[in-house]
Amino acid sequence: MTVLQMLKPHAGLRVLVTGGASGIGLVIARAFVDAGSRVHVCDASKDAIDTLLKVEESAELNAITATLADVSDRAAVDRVFDDVATQLGGLDVLINNAGIAGPTGGIDEMDVGEWEQTVDVNLNAQFYFARRAVPLLKEAREGGSIIALSSVAGRLGYAFRTPYSATKWAVVGLTKSLAIELGPDNIRVNAIQPGIVKGPRIERVISARAQQLGLSYEDMEKDYLAKISLRRMTTPEEVAATALFLCSPGGSGISGQAISVCGNVEVL
Repeated sequence: MTVLQMLKPHAGLRVLVTGGASGIGLVIARAFVDAGSRVHVCDASKDAIDTLLKVEESAELNAITATLADVSDRAAVDRVFDDVATQLGGLDVLINNAGIAGPTGGIDEMDVGEWEQTVDVNLNAQFYFARRAVPLLKEAREGGSIIALSSVAGRLGYAFRTPYSATKWAVVGLTKSLAIELGPDNIRVNAIQPGIVKGPRIERVISARAQQLGLSYEDMEKDYLAKISLRRMTTPEEVAATALFLCSPGGSGISGQAISVCGNVEVL
């Protein structure tokens, strides 16, 4: 196998992407399909799943299957894995992508329910999926892989976004611990830490932060970009490409790492 060939995942990987019917998750799912993988996604949005499956059907692809599921609901997670067994017959890769932005505000004025929801979706769900995936990944012929989506907020402090930042730091701790635990079973565990990623989600985040600080959206966006060494946002495709590499033979020696794909965000 040449070095160039090592940059592409083996064909036929069985991949589960949480939160995979839209946004970064969908871009990752389609990237794996393009690489010859079989992909199942779950998502909490029925509209997103319906749109995805309609596009798949109209294009006569049928390469992605899906389950409607709230990732913070353990019974729903069990249903996802029932569908994984039916649709994929096993698992080689888990992409723990699902997450929410959480509330924006000072810690003293934050709603406890919003804090708990952020922890449930961003952290507890990653545990629920990992615990169900690991027995399947142990049987993966080429070794299993877990990729957890953290964030640049998982390596930097993030004022007024404490629930989000706290959960994303915790994802890194979970990743590094599982890498040690599962390495002897030939399962690699890594985290990707996207920065400010283009799309509707960051637009909502910037808008909320601007309102919190009493700034215009345009000024807030300029402030975000000024903190990035490359002075631009990251694209979802750059995040997906990193996930593909981590699951390729070229990435087979990488485990226990938190890899920032962010243009070098210097501070939040």
